[in-house]
Amino acid sequence: MDASRYAVCLWPGLPELWYRGRWSALFPAICFAVVINFLIVARFIYPEWLVPALSKLACWVGLAVWAALIVRAVGRLPGLLHPRSLAEQPDRYGEAREFYLRGEMGQTEALLAGCLEVDERDSPALLMLAGVYRQTGRWEAAENTLRTLDRLETADGWWLERAAERKKLARAQQEVSAEQESQPEVSAEQESKPEVEISESEG
Repeated sequence: MDASRYAVCLWPGLPELWYRGRWSALFPAICFAVVINFLIVARFIYPEWLVPALSKLACWVGLAVWAALIVRAVGRLPGLLHPRSLAEQPDRYGEAREFYLRGEMGQTEALLAGCLEVDERDSPALLMLAGVYRQTGRWEAAENTLRTLDRLETADGWWLERAAERKKLARAQQEVSAEQESQPEVSAEQESKPEVEISESEG
């Protein structure tokens, strides 16, 4: 794992907010900012706010709590980045890929739904789900899934696959629209044939 990812652990609540988008982590992140700013101001800018001994004690307690929160965040970070690797249920993504390659879209979608229950921000699973929607003719669902991927920082490394999936989706939509445009012409020709046969029989 990239060591730079652990830098967010220095700010309590930020890992959950940054990597998982959990708004519940916003409150502890704001509380940490308020507490750390208060201690800095009370210790170095306006020391008369608190008794010196109390100010020093508050700083040491704050540092101890901060260190404990950092250790806790570092231990939880792998689970935030790769929830499927730490889930109790087995990882079914490999099975979903096999069903997808065999063209069994129903089984693929069911397995991907299980993967997304564990990690709703699983980029590979979402990308494959967009392919399932495309192959089953659900264009709007495929577009929505791709837009969801665009908003995820976990999908930054999948930009090439996302672009390829968008091209496949646009091509599939064009093919279907071309078939629909050609159908009225064929039906019009078929409707005109009985009239010719009737006119010939009358002659």
